Amino acid sequence: MIDGLVAGRMYGIAEQRSGQSGSVYVTCKLKVATDEGDTIMCNVITFQQNVRNALMALGDGESVCLSGALTPKVWTDKQGNTRPAIDLIAHAILNAQRGQ
Repeated sequence: MIDGLVAGRMYGIAEQRSGQSGSVYVTCKLKVATDEGDTIMCNVITFQQNVRNALMALGDGESVCLSGALTPKVWTDKQGNTRPAIDLIAHAILNAQRGQ
């Protein structure tokens, strides 16, 4: 396991779901910038209530920083090109909240 900190922008909106055992979780995707100017997709899942609530309050394109267990992945696009991706099981969140 790699414990990491990922900063990026929401890609779409977060979705809340329930597992068969009744556990509630949230999934979302982030676009994460690289040093070379490309972006990597980060697939996020969280079971932590405070992180779930914060992700559900964010909209498409909003900045967010998440901490958790990282798993690097590779996927193949429709043109046959391999691309990097990251799976993250988030346990903490840091984001800029709008004034209330």
